[in-house]
Amino acid sequence: MEEDAELVDNSRQKAPDSHRSAQDQRNARISELETEVELYRRASEDALSQLDWCIGYIHGCGKKGLAKSLSKNRGYIRTHLMKRAEQPMPSQEADES
Repeated sequence: MEEDAELVDNSRQKAPDSHRSAQDQRNARISELETEVELYRRASEDALSQLDWCIGYIHGCGKKGLAKSLSKNRGYIRTHLMKRAEQPMPSQEADES
């Protein structure tokens, strides 16, 4: 009878440990995913920076229609896909002056 009581007590002690282990695994996976999301976020921001440079270059070459189209695409990517606020291009600011 005492052995049965000890088994029950031991099983109660092991249950939280197994729960912690599962929780630790979930936390580790969440951390991995957050790291991966951060890498993709940085990569997308770098790509937009390169696109900004290209748009500025094309605008400087006098192909303002093409630069404007690319700028609209950039704005869509930034606001709808990245969920970021729109930023005016340097060329847009110069046109407005």
